[in-house]
Amino acid sequence: MKRTQVIIAGAGPTGTIAAYALAQRGIDVLLAEAQPDCPEDMRASTFHPPTLEMLDDLGLLSAIDPLGLRAPVYQYRNRRSGEIMEFDLTEVSDVLKYPYRLQCEQWKLSRLICARLEAHPHAELLYNHRAIHFSQASSGVVVSLEGPHSITEVQADYLIAADGANSLIRKWLGITFDGFTWPEKFLTLTTHLAIEAYFHNLAYVNYVADAAEWCVLLRVPSLWRILVPALETDSDIYLRSDEKKQAVFGGLFGADGLQAETSHRTVYRVHQRVAQTFRAGRILLVGDAAHLNNPLGGLGMNCGIHDALNLVDKLTAILKENADPDPLLDRYNRQRRAVMTDFVQRQTIRNKHFIEAGTEEAQRLGQLQMQAVLANDAARRNYLLQQSMYNSLQMEKAIA
Repeated sequence: MKRTQVIIAGAGPTGTIAAYALAQRGIDVLLAEAQPDCPEDMRASTFHPPTLEMLDDLGLLSAIDPLGLRAPVYQYRNRRSGEIMEFDLTEVSDVLKYPYRLQCEQWKLSRLICARLEAHPHAELLYNHRAIHFSQASSGVVVSLEGPHSITEVQADYLIAADGANSLIRKWLGITFDGFTWPEKFLTLTTHLAIEAYFHNLAYVNYVADAAEWCVLLRVPSLWRILVPALETDSDIYLRSDEKKQAVFGGLFGADGLQAETSHRTVYRVHQRVAQTFRAGRILLVGDAAHLNNPLGGLGMNCGIHDALNLVDKLTAILKENADPDPLLDRYNRQRRAVMTDFVQRQTIRNKHFIEAGTEEAQRLGQLQMQAVLANDAARRNYLLQQSMYNSLQMEKAIA
C-alpha cells in the first residue's frame, strides 16, 4: 500500500494550490486528478489582490502575472443610458500590496503548478485517477484511487476533497449542500472580436446592468468573455446555437457582431450553496466541493484558494509541529464557513440583484445607491475593500 501524508482529490486551482503549498513546507502529498490533464475550464478568470499576495508568498506570482492582464479599474455600466460608474483599486493601495485584479484563465495557474509538482520531491501527481472509496480511523485514512488499469490504495493522515461542485467525497460523507439554485442558466461566449471598439472607455472588467438582459464583459489575454443570463426553459442546444449567438452579438455589437466568431459556448447552472460542514474527521472540504456562489464579482475560485491556504497552515502545524488537530481543524471549519455564509454568499447575491434589477424602477434605485457609494470617500473605500476580498480575510482572522 502506498503511503503519503496528505491525499488531495482534484487538480483544479484549489487542489493544486493546496498540494504545492504543502509540498513546499516539506509535507508529502499525493494529488489525484480524474482527467488526463488539468481541465481547460473557462469559468474563473479573476485573481483578486489578496490572492495575488498569497501567490507571491508561494513564489508563483512572478510566473502567472505575465500570463494575465492587470485590471485595477472595473466598471458598472447602464446598458440603456450609457452611464459608467468606475471603481479603481489603486485608491486602497495603502492596504493592498497588489491593487489590481489579474485577469487570467484559472487553468493556466493549475497547469503551471502541476508542472512544478511533477518535479517536486515531496509531491506525486496522478492523472487519470479518481477517488472511488475511502475509510478513516483515528490513525488516518485509506483512499482507493481508480486508475486506467488498476485500483491503488493509498494510506494518509488526511484527505482533502477538492473534487468540485459534484464532489463524490462530500456525497459519500452524507454532508448536505445547503442553499439554492438560481432559476435561470448562464451562457458564456468567448470571442476574438475587439469589442472595446463598440463601447466608450471600456475596462477589462465590466458589469453591464439592464432590466431586460444584463451582461458581463471580461477581458483575458487571448479573448473577451461575454456572460449573459438565459431562460431555464431554453434548451442547452438552443443556447449554444448560432441563432442565440447572433441574438446576443447582434444586440451588443450591431451588424458587425453577426459576423464575429466564437471560441467557446458554455452553458451552466448557478448555485448558492454551502456545505453543512467543511470537516468530517480527517477529511476536509475545500473550494467548490465546500461552497458555490454565482460568478458576479469573481469570488468563487479565490475563495477556494483562500480555503486551501487556511487549511495548509493548520495541517502544517499538525504534521510538522505535532499540534493538536481537533482545535485547528475545527477552527478551519468555523473560519471558512463563516466567511462563505456571512460574507461571500451575501455579497454575490447582492451583486446579482444589482446587475439584473428585474424592473426599470429597481434598476434606477440600484443605480442611485451605487452613485451614492461612488460619491462618498468612506463608502467607496469600504466597497473596494469588500469587493477585493480584503474584508473577508480580515473577518476570517477575527474568528477564534
